[in-house]
Amino acid sequence: MIPFIDLAAQQARIKPGLDAAIARVLAHGAYVMGPEVRELERALADFCGAPLALTCANGTDALALPLKAWEIGAGDAVFCPSFTFAATPEVVPWTGAEPVFVDILPDTYNLDPAHLEAAIAAVTAEGRLRPAAVIAVDLFGQAADYPRLAEVCRRRGLKLIADSAQAFGCTLWNDHPIRWADVATTSFFPAKPLACYGDGGAVLTRDAALWERMDSLRVHGKAAGGDRAANGHDPKYLNARVGMNSRLDTLQAAILLEKLTVFSDEIERRQAVAARYAEGLAECCLAVPTVIEGGVSTWAQYVVEHANRDGLAAHLMTQGIPTAIYYPVPMHCQAPYARYPRGPGGLPVSEAKAEVVIALPMHAYLAPDLQDRIIAAVRSFNG
Repeated sequence: MIPFIDLAAQQARIKPGLDAAIARVLAHGAYVMGPEVRELERALADFCGAPLALTCANGTDALALPLKAWEIGAGDAVFCPSFTFAATPEVVPWTGAEPVFVDILPDTYNLDPAHLEAAIAAVTAEGRLRPAAVIAVDLFGQAADYPRLAEVCRRRGLKLIADSAQAFGCTLWNDHPIRWADVATTSFFPAKPLACYGDGGAVLTRDAALWERMDSLRVHGKAAGGDRAANGHDPKYLNARVGMNSRLDTLQAAILLEKLTVFSDEIERRQAVAARYAEGLAECCLAVPTVIEGGVSTWAQYVVEHANRDGLAAHLMTQGIPTAIYYPVPMHCQAPYARYPRGPGGLPVSEAKAEVVIALPMHAYLAPDLQDRIIAAVRSFNG
């Protein structure tokens, strides 16, 4: 069986550094929020050109932390795509706010700025909810159209979150999403382009006061900065707000620091893999991926469209080639989310794409001979 994502190949490349990094953590014993966590936060901020980064327990909490810090809640509307993983809309009801589902562009699968504008106008006209924020997803590794999305958000007075869970390291006109967004979030789940060996997440921001509130929230609402009483007590026992437990383990931070040393090279390798796929598959699929003008994708997945997606998946499995389907049922069609608003005219693009997309094996270490085998298998399918 060809690996869908070959974590072992990467591990073999950096194993000496990984072993040494883990040994250092075992030696100093600061297993939660140890020195490697702060070092990683500095490294993540430097990589993306952001003033500040804050790590947390997972990519879902990374989305929840800014919403909570902004005190978004009951009566607020948070606009997001439906063609995404559940984590994107899931965090909104946690705050008491409501997700409003917006359709996607047919070529990049990312949030449609025109439909976002229409959805904001419709919610405003109805008057039941107050438009408060937008969560744009950088799906499959590439940036959403942030110049257009940011213009809409600034004009309408909404906060903008770049959900880069699948796309840490992606750029648009040589800038990372944090250039346009109020915050950019990511996940370090093992399948992501930059991944640890467990769960983890991070938030990038330019706002020092916001960073301080999120730092408080991730540690049970501990006192921070101006909250701190001048009595010498540990601030984690002085609680300024209702918080959560969302700290990154030091071992995971140490692992991520080692992975960052090869991450830029891996992004380059992924470009070569994607280009080889595009050349080999363009004529036998309904569509191969389109990258936004000026964009560089980190290629978390390589997703093609096929009229007989399920038949192709079965055919490839007989040849030892795994596939994945993102996302077979858009969120607005699933029971927990069906009651929430959606933009005018519904979400026809999201529903159509859910019927035809299929992801092929994709990672930085996919050897050309194995990739040629995958391409030949796709081309041989006549269903």
